[in-house]
Amino acid sequence: MLSQAQRTTILELQAQGVGKREIARVLGISRVAVRKVLRSNSNAVPELRRPERAEPYRQQILELFGQCKGNLVRVHEELAASGSAELSYAALTAFCRRHGIGYAPPAPTGQYDFAPGQEMQHDTSPHDLELGGKKRRVQTASAVLCYSRMLFFQCYPTFRRFDCKVFLNEALRYAGGAPTRVMIDNTHVVVLRGSGREMVPVPEMAAFAERFGFQFVAHAIGNANRSARVERPFHFIEHNFLAGRTFSSWEDLNQRARDWCDKVNSTYKKHIRAVPRELFAVERLHLKPLPAWIPEVYRLHQRLVDIEGYVGLNSNRYSVPVDWIGRRVEVRETKDKIEIQLDARRLGACPRNSLSLDFSLAL
Repeated sequence: MLSQAQRTTILELQAQGVGKREIARVLGISRVAVRKVLRSNSNAVPELRRPERAEPYRQQILELFGQCKGNLVRVHEELAASGSAELSYAALTAFCRRHGIGYAPPAPTGQYDFAPGQEMQHDTSPHDLELGGKKRRVQTASAVLCYSRMLFFQCYPTFRRFDCKVFLNEALRYAGGAPTRVMIDNTHVVVLRGSGREMVPVPEMAAFAERFGFQFVAHAIGNANRSARVERPFHFIEHNFLAGRTFSSWEDLNQRARDWCDKVNSTYKKHIRAVPRELFAVERLHLKPLPAWIPEVYRLHQRLVDIEGYVGLNSNRYSVPVDWIGRRVEVRETKDKIEIQLDARRLGACPRNSLSLDFSLAL
């Protein structure tokens, strides 16, 4: 299509008495194109009108857009799965952009630069999803290496210090090393007092960080841009991973979350013009090696066996032998199991999702 400048030149040359053949030769275009411009007698570029392939599926796109929480990747996947529309992802996004479906003009923001292995950002956010056939709210914990943008997240029913240590333990194992510092929001889970540069971590969390060789730091209150590396993926998680998906159990949820992270980390990101896995190959060399032995994260509780022969923990009741009634026991809670111990010889254990202790596991 001829530009406005070319059309103006054609009209000017024709006004000077230059013939159509000569105009076409000078501008390197066809005589047919020259004749069309002279016939229209205007330098305005005509509007291109052609049928859009996505137009017949507008209503289906709008319905899926709502079901998939505005994520066009999921909309395209559902359209392809239904077989009713053969559209490329580029055609779908172009159609939505032209018709204002889920499109908002971008706003300029600042940026921070990080050296490899310098910082990991960690934060949590609540999300609603369907788990085990029921709607429930979960706490999504996310960690991002700032240089390579490697993302890792898991979901928990609550997020306290025990859950924080469990998550960071898994995040550092996923990365295969520890950064120099871990940036957090000013959360009471880690913070003892102060905020920003004056933040002092809880001794329990400071000891955990010392084991891996990193330091907890916090950004100034209200300076959300300082933790943008980890804030931005929460929108991506909610509108891509969670959109249109249901989960049968916590194990299913977190395993699929890990698989999704593997996929996302191996995908080209246009905002950084690179693949996180490729940048991570450089950053991993700058991470601090993990300890040769990493003890399992656990939480201890003291409980008294009630008169019915049960021990209560986290709204659950665990059955123990009747001769333990009235005795004080120690309950050891880990990520995957519950252990109840009366003494060095009598110990029962069970998975967290089970209420029946198996004493053969301890023998």
